Amino acid sequence: MREVTKNLLKELEKTQMQFWNISHQTAEFISMLIKIHQPEEVLEIGTSNGYSALWIADALEYNKSGHLTTIEFYEERQSIAKSYFQATGLANFITPLQGAALEILKSYDKEPDIVFIDANKSQYIEYFRMLDKKLKRGSIILADNVLSHKEKVKPFVEEISVNTGYQSEILDLPAGLLMALKL
Repeated sequence: MREVTKNLLKELEKTQMQFWNISHQTAEFISMLIKIHQPEEVLEIGTSNGYSALWIADALEYNKSGHLTTIEFYEERQSIAKSYFQATGLANFITPLQGAALEILKSYDKEPDIVFIDANKSQYIEYFRMLDKKLKRGSIILADNVLSHKEKVKPFVEEISVNTGYQSEILDLPAGLLMALKL
C-alpha cells in the first residue's frame, strides 16, 4: 500500500461515524478477498467519502489489474471521494458515478465479479434483484450492515439465503458482512 494511501486511510478512520464508513476490519477483509479473487470489475454501491473505494482500488493496484465503479447519491460526498482518489494516485482504477443507485443500475452494462453494497439499507433487496442477472457464476456479493441494520436489510438477507443460485454466509465482522457466491 502506498504511504500516502495508508496515511489518508488512517485519517479517514477518524470520520467513520460521520461518513458511515465500514470498519477497518471489514476493509482489510475486502482488500484480501480482492487480492485473492483478482476481479476485473468491482461495483460498489455507496461511495460516501471513498474510504472503502480506496481499499478496493489499492487491492486492484496490487493485482495490477481490475477496475472499480462506485456509485454515490450525494454530490458533496462524491466530490470529497474524488479528491482522495486523485491524492492517492488511485483514480485510474476508479470510475465514480453520482446519482441514485437504482437509476444508475438500470443502465449499468458490466458484469461485476464482486459487488459491494453499503448504501440505502432498505434498497438492498432491489439492488440484488437488479444485479442478479448481471452476475456470472463465481461472482461475489458483499453487503455491509446486515447485523447493525438487521430489520432494514431483512428482506434482502432472507431472499438471498434461500436462493439456490447462491451460497451465502454472514460474517461476524463489525456491523455484519454478508458474503454470497453465485453458483
